[in-house]
Amino acid sequence: MRLLLFDFGKTTGENFLDLLKALEQVDGLKRLRLGSIEPNLLKDEIIGLAAESQVIMPHFHIPLQSGSDEVLSLMKRKYSTDLFAKRVHRIREIVPHAFIGVDVIAGTNGETETLFRESYDFINSLEISQLHAFTYSERSGTQALKIPWKVDVEERKHRTQKYINLSEKKLRSFYEKHLGTHQTVLLESQKHGETMSGFTENYIKVETPFNETLINELTGVKLKSILPNGNVAVNLAE
Repeated sequence: MRLLLFDFGKTTGENFLDLLKALEQVDGLKRLRLGSIEPNLLKDEIIGLAAESQVIMPHFHIPLQSGSDEVLSLMKRKYSTDLFAKRVHRIREIVPHAFIGVDVIAGTNGETETLFRESYDFINSLEISQLHAFTYSERSGTQALKIPWKVDVEERKHRTQKYINLSEKKLRSFYEKHLGTHQTVLLESQKHGETMSGFTENYIKVETPFNETLINELTGVKLKSILPNGNVAVNLAE
């Protein structure tokens, strides 16, 4: 189960932390993943709960959009790169094995070459696991249209590809750090040729020979090697 957090409780006075604690008590709920939590909403208490929980997975998806404070300001974001870096460092401090996915937009209005390089270097400096890179596209009625500097469409695609390349490097590094470890995987029903796949608690995608009895079952595995398709081959626990 994936739970998205935007401004939960803002109008009702409810507490998101209390909601998470209540969800932990739901019978039959084995895995809960938190998605799209902006850094200003990702409080230390939530990170701490994830570190101790048997239900909330060590997997954080945090929108950044740009690693340049000037661009973040143009986007009217409610956080800075300094705050974002502090959140990543805090996660690594108390949940060192966590998967950290980050959203970033390439080529938004106002993003000069210098600001893009600033963003790229900032993201490269962070110990994250993967980037979800999006190419900026105009949408009617948005504030971004009022920003005068426009990035050429081909340049937007070029910048997006740079982020994708960086993401692939960081994801492989994250996978390599966990080779040889024992993990619990939820294997899925889809069959890919003679194999099936699933994800560890910290969102490493693994692959193993198809076995119908393992579908939708939590299964112990040992991470063995990275396959040509980028997934991780495993040995089933005996």
